[in-house]
Amino acid sequence: MSAPDETVIDDARRDAVRAYLEAHASEFVAQLSEWLRIPSIWTDPARHDDVQRSAQWLSDALRSTGFPTVEVWNAGSDGTGAPAVFAEWPAGVSGAPTVLVYGHHDVQPVDPEELWSFAPFDPMVVPGPDGDRLLGRGASDDKGQVFYHLLGLQANLAVSGRSSPPVNLKLLIEGAEESGSPGFPELLLERKDRLACDVIVVSDTGMYGGGTTTACVGMRGLTDCQIDLHGPDVDLHSGSFGGAVPNPLTVLAHLLAGLHDDEGRITLKGFYDSIRPLTDRERALIARLPFDESAWLATAASRAASGEVGYSTLERVWVRPTCEIHGVWGGYTGPGHKTIVPTDAHAKVSFRLVADQEPLDVQAAFRDYIKAKVPDGITADVHFFGEGVRPYLVPLDDPALQAVSRSLARAFDDEVLYTREGGSGPEADIARILHAPLMFLGVGLPTDRIHAPDEHAVVPLLLKGAEAVAYLWDELAASQST
Repeated sequence: MSAPDETVIDDARRDAVRAYLEAHASEFVAQLSEWLRIPSIWTDPARHDDVQRSAQWLSDALRSTGFPTVEVWNAGSDGTGAPAVFAEWPAGVSGAPTVLVYGHHDVQPVDPEELWSFAPFDPMVVPGPDGDRLLGRGASDDKGQVFYHLLGLQANLAVSGRSSPPVNLKLLIEGAEESGSPGFPELLLERKDRLACDVIVVSDTGMYGGGTTTACVGMRGLTDCQIDLHGPDVDLHSGSFGGAVPNPLTVLAHLLAGLHDDEGRITLKGFYDSIRPLTDRERALIARLPFDESAWLATAASRAASGEVGYSTLERVWVRPTCEIHGVWGGYTGPGHKTIVPTDAHAKVSFRLVADQEPLDVQAAFRDYIKAKVPDGITADVHFFGEGVRPYLVPLDDPALQAVSRSLARAFDDEVLYTREGGSGPEADIARILHAPLMFLGVGLPTDRIHAPDEHAVVPLLLKGAEAVAYLWDELAASQST
């Protein structure tokens, strides 16, 4: 695709879209609230029926919007996995590009529920400093951001007078993203012919916040593991054996301490070899974002920033890989003292990865590191939790990204800057399996408390998301090569 230099949305179209959204805002919030009342927590087996109800609710809403094809696909080889909702609406003209919207309708658990100031599945609207807030689990992540696609499409059709979208529009809304998407790659492979597209749009990300309009252009990958070290077959008296046999906790401490050098760099052999370098342009764009490190530290409840030397805080959490130690245990941890050489020691470790790093390569490098460092008398087992998640990065000159940027700029009447996210998701697998570029269009805020008690979404931002969607399909249609 080749992108036009200017937006295809004129002022009259913009005003008409905004009038439509304002007229239907209350109905949008009421319908979304109905969906939020369904506790679609796939990670809890007792809630699997609720996830099925959530899929059915969305299916009905898509049919009401006008999608002629709506189906529920269960993930897993035996068809008992989480339900994904697929919908398709062909364009009214030939040669139109095909766009697939990805999101998820499952939500995080609400525990500990006593920390919520409202009932998580009894949504309500309350005033907030940034506009009305819709309270409820899933309001921001991700039901609210899925549902504004329906409103945006309705606005597009109503204002244009068309009976079908200007692009061949498909939706795939999965039901187990919060559980790591088990079975989802297999579903993509099985259905890739039905899911074939020119562009993928993901609305499961956020904006930078603070009145700064942004589009996300990357997510880090992830691989994580547990290390189990075994020394003597029984706990030993430290007076009789200490200093004369290897102590697995001491060995583990050395292993973990050796993962970083004095400049905060990870010491695995070849760890940085494949990383795509950060360009001057990318670095300059990150530097343009308003960043208050003191406020960021307050949010983190930390008293100091640290990390790899030579990079800013935002660069460390967006564009540099990391290694984090999540837990260490072994030996005696009860009251008083018990002077032993313990038999076992354990730790959990993860690596966040950036563009062009492969999780399996990192796993191999880590195993080699452990093997080389563990002394005789200690056996080591490293168990990785799956094959990991690949990182994903959108090229800044991608025509589809420019279409997303123009749509956001028109909706917010503002310049669009670019961010990345430090977290990880299935985006790289989706783009790889479907052989299509993937873009992010999300309007959540860092203050939405996703995955935490008191999740909410800012209603005016959800409506701005719908407005951007109303423009995006025309922008992508106009960017199709002739």
